[in-house]
Amino acid sequence: MTDPAPHRFLARLAIGAEAGTALSDVRIRLLEEIDRRGSISQAAKAVPLSYKAAWDAVDAVNNLAPEPLVVRVTGGRQGGGTQLTEYGRRVVAMYRALEIEYQATLDRLAARLDDIGPVGIREFQTLMHRMAMKTSARNQFTGPITGLRDGGVDYEVRLRFDRDTEIVAVITKESAENLGLAIGKEVCALVKSSSVLLMTDGDLRITARNRLWGEVAAVHEGSVNDEVTLQLPSGRSVTAVVTHGSCAALGLAVGVPACAIFKSSSVILAAWD
Repeated sequence: MTDPAPHRFLARLAIGAEAGTALSDVRIRLLEEIDRRGSISQAAKAVPLSYKAAWDAVDAVNNLAPEPLVVRVTGGRQGGGTQLTEYGRRVVAMYRALEIEYQATLDRLAARLDDIGPVGIREFQTLMHRMAMKTSARNQFTGPITGLRDGGVDYEVRLRFDRDTEIVAVITKESAENLGLAIGKEVCALVKSSSVLLMTDGDLRITARNRLWGEVAAVHEGSVNDEVTLQLPSGRSVTAVVTHGSCAALGLAVGVPACAIFKSSSVILAAWD
């Protein structure tokens, strides 16, 4: 039987708007499995994803959303688990509804492009693939600009990503002008995990401008370095890569209070037109 739509556009919906890409088919399937199973490890196997990749995805959507989609709970069969919030369930339902409309729109578009031929459609698909960009920065925070200070050759930019927390970035004046920064403008702050330091002593004096206190939510051990994720009071998270020796010396383990520290010059800003 001949395929009636050999060059069909298949919907792979990614929702981001001004806050950057946060939702994709894989992440939505992960959220659905968490809702069914109450366990991120079981949900990861069902998708399938590695356990670490699943937690990375959960941290990403929680960080970018106005409120957490997934929360940790106590009292499960193994002493705890994960579950979707009511907000998370509404987001999943909205995504699936949009996906149906999106696919129908793509089918109508493909039908109108029949006169171009399969080569034209493939070229368009290739172009869209090349334009898709992802960032390797582990930590992403979005929110409005709450402060701008002209320092002559640079700008100090304050970004608020929850009610109680601001991040400070220092970028060149030229970069600030190119991004069109202004009070209230929504931007994304990117911080590499290797630029984040950790401390547990609240009395320690440091020069780093950004200090985010939270609780260790996960420690992924490596042969040389460990990846440590802190959950912040807002439900968002920040991840650092530290040496295995430093992790042991600080006594970092799940539930231990700790502070993520990074310099204002380590923050990269991105903005959407």
